[in-house]
Amino acid sequence: MAPTKTSKGKTTKASDKDTKAKAAKKAALHGTHAHAARKVRYSVSFHRPKTLRLARTPKYPRKSIPHAPRMDQFRTIVSPLNTESAMKKIEEHNTLVFITDIRANKRQIKDAVKKLYDVQAAKVNTLIRPDGKKKAYVRLTADHDALDVANKIGFI
Repeated sequence: MAPTKTSKGKTTKASDKDTKAKAAKKAALHGTHAHAARKVRYSVSFHRPKTLRLARTPKYPRKSIPHAPRMDQFRTIVSPLNTESAMKKIEEHNTLVFITDIRANKRQIKDAVKKLYDVQAAKVNTLIRPDGKKKAYVRLTADHDALDVANKIGFI
């Protein structure tokens, strides 16, 4: 701010300093936030404000190595079944019968048969026997013969 001239031609910076000092005194006595308006609330319930949530940055991995596959093809299929009714299924319906893990699902059974015996399964039917084991009927596609696969497995 430019200094003002008085009648005698002298500049007065004292008046500027005086007004600044009075403003500072007033601010010190009354405070600068004395008359802040209170926030109007439109709801009776308080909602905690959403604050910053940072992603975790761990110092070390909690697992040293990832777990091996828990349900691979060797665990899925326990054994082939060669009862009289299973043999009838092999001969007449082009279907192999297996005892499988109780936790294996139809997709896992289908993939396990493909990996172990190199045959394509058309569909898989499952049931849980009264003794608590899971039985799977694996119907093969028309281009694969269940009798040949059973000979290759070695239970005929």
